[in-house]
Amino acid sequence: MVLRTSVPYGRRNRRRRGELHRSPRAAAARILAVWVPAALSAAALGGVAYAAAWPSSRLWGPGFHRLPGGTNDIALTFDDGPASGTPDFLDALDALDVRGTFFVCGRNVVRSPDIARAIVEAGHAIGNHTYSHPKLPICSPLRVRRELVRTQHAISEATGVRPTLFRPPYGLRSPALRGLLPELGLVCVHWTVIGNDWKRDAAEIASRVLRRVRKGAIICLHDGCGTDARCDRSQTLEAVREIVPRLKDRGFRFRPLSAVRGGERNPLAEDPGRPTGRSSRRQ
Repeated sequence: MVLRTSVPYGRRNRRRRGELHRSPRAAAARILAVWVPAALSAAALGGVAYAAAWPSSRLWGPGFHRLPGGTNDIALTFDDGPASGTPDFLDALDALDVRGTFFVCGRNVVRSPDIARAIVEAGHAIGNHTYSHPKLPICSPLRVRRELVRTQHAISEATGVRPTLFRPPYGLRSPALRGLLPELGLVCVHWTVIGNDWKRDAAEIASRVLRRVRKGAIICLHDGCGTDARCDRSQTLEAVREIVPRLKDRGFRFRPLSAVRGGERNPLAEDPGRPTGRSSRRQ
């Protein structure tokens, strides 16, 4: 049997410090072995977070988050429809003489094709917001493809329009989008201002948006709740009725988003005039 002689803690630490002092290279190697992998991991995580969530990132596909500078054009966008309350938003926008952009979920379109069709007939732009509203960064590439392709098909079937705009749920991208968006003719649209309307009342939503809007802003609100069939967005609707007139008084012009060529620029749709009335939408 071999007996090991224990070394007092203080002496062991002194010996270790002495070794490092006598061999700077060994000390440097030890430090590098610990901290370089940690630094690289942190940098990699930071890069992934930037690519997935930062509004101006184009690492995982073409996109934009604001309109061209120099004009007072801004865009009002809505996510998660079509929902039970979407017709009320269409009526409000019609009364306010404003056209917006609706990013719709494929499952909602299949359930309510008439409302999806009414969005387009009212002169609004329509975009792809995935089929089932998942968190794309944790989806497989195959799942991401299915989500976008099924939604393109659902929108085309319901409205006769093939979308060119895409917004990822929660604003979170997937690396699978890098090749998929150009393949499907889509460009990613983020936002400049978000109302956080899922957790605020009308006054808070309006105040948040009005404080943050600048030239070229893309405003993100919600007319639905993911893929829920019924959804109460009455606070958002009330906020819209306050936001639009006040921003118009400040000289801003609301325009729907149109196709973006290669993600290099983000022109606005030509204004065909006032949206059609309620009766034409319900035919």
